[in-house]
Amino acid sequence: MKFEPALEPATLIQRYKRFLADITLPDGSERTIHCANTGAMTGCATPGNAVWYSTSDNPKRKYPNSWELTETAQGHRICINTARANQLAVEAIQSGTIGELQGYDQLQTEVKYGNENSRIDILLNSENKPKCYIEVKSVTLLDEKLAGQGYFPDAVTTRGQKHLRELSEMAQSGHRAVLLFTVLHSGIEKVSAAHHIDAKYSQLLKTAQEQGVEVLCYKAELSNSEMKLVNAIEFIN
Repeated sequence: MKFEPALEPATLIQRYKRFLADITLPDGSERTIHCANTGAMTGCATPGNAVWYSTSDNPKRKYPNSWELTETAQGHRICINTARANQLAVEAIQSGTIGELQGYDQLQTEVKYGNENSRIDILLNSENKPKCYIEVKSVTLLDEKLAGQGYFPDAVTTRGQKHLRELSEMAQSGHRAVLLFTVLHSGIEKVSAAHHIDAKYSQLLKTAQEQGVEVLCYKAELSNSEMKLVNAIEFIN
C-alpha cells in the first residue's frame, strides 16, 4: 500500500472522543484530524509523539485528514488506522506474501456468515478446496517490559469473542477458518492472547484452536510512503 502523496508529519497534542485527535503542524498551527481507531490505543497515543496523517479529497468529509502512523519515544512505528489491517491482508494474499493462504481462485470481502450476524473480513473460494474464512485483527499493543511481546486485544472485545465463536463454527462445519493477526507495530516480534486484559477472549481462542481454527501472524513494514505485510512472526499461546 503506497501513500501518494506521502503522509504528512505532525506532533500529537491529544486524542479524544475516540474518533478525534488534535495535532501541531511543523509551522506551529493546530489541526483536528480523524482517528480511525475505536480501541484503547495503549502506548500508541502519547501526547508529544510524532504522527503522520493522510488527506482525503472527499469534499463531504468534516475532517479531511486521517491519523495513520505514530512514532513512540522508543522509536517504534505504529499504524493506528485499523482500517488498514484488512487492506494490507488482502494485498499480502494477492501478492503471495502469505504463503499459507495461496491456491484459491476467488477473494471476497465483508461476506455475511455465521449464526451471530457477522461479516467475515476475507473469504477465499476454490472449486477443489473448502472455503477459507479469514478474520483479520490489528495488533498494536507492546509490553515494554517483555522484549518484543505483543498482545491482542488491548481492551475487552465482545465483538472479537463473537468472531472466535463464528470461526469455530466454520471449522467444525468442514471449512477452513483462519485468525490472521496483522502486526502493525515495529517493536512487536511475537504475539499472544492478552489473558490479563480479556480472559474470556483468551480462553475462546484456545478453544477455537482446538476446534481447528488456524492462527497466523504477519508483521508490517511501515513508513510515511508505504506499508505492507512482509514476514510471519510467532504466535505463542
